Amino acid sequence: MLGEQIGEETGKVMVRRVISVEGGTKVEISVQSTGKLLGVETRSNVTYLAGIRPDGSVYGEGQGLVVGKGGEQATWKGAGAGKLLEGGAVSYRGALYHYSDSPNFRRLNAVAVVFEYSADADGNTKNKLWEWK
Repeated sequence: MLGEQIGEETGKVMVRRVISVEGGTKVEISVQSTGKLLGVETRSNVTYLAGIRPDGSVYGEGQGLVVGKGGEQATWKGAGAGKLLEGGAVSYRGALYHYSDSPNFRRLNAVAVVFEYSADADGNTKNKLWEWK
């Protein structure tokens, strides 16, 4: 069951790097963002590998580090699918799986976190997170 919204971030694509064009285009993307997760102000660093499928859909797998204002940390791995939009924008939906020793983030260790992610053609990103119970 989809639970409460637990986070929101805005950020910027810092690096786009073409990894392969053989058998489908694969691009590595790195993003830095700020926001809130479970009420804690955060900064995040994310890298994901996106594959563009023949039908124009995209699939990506990534990992990230979230650091709270007090130094607490959480890491995650996840995946999502979506589509390319007009002008070079992209939209994804998917799930993340976190791990943290921090009391502020520990509850994420036992749940999936579903997300809505978008990046515009200029590399500005938005991400919303919900707990999936």
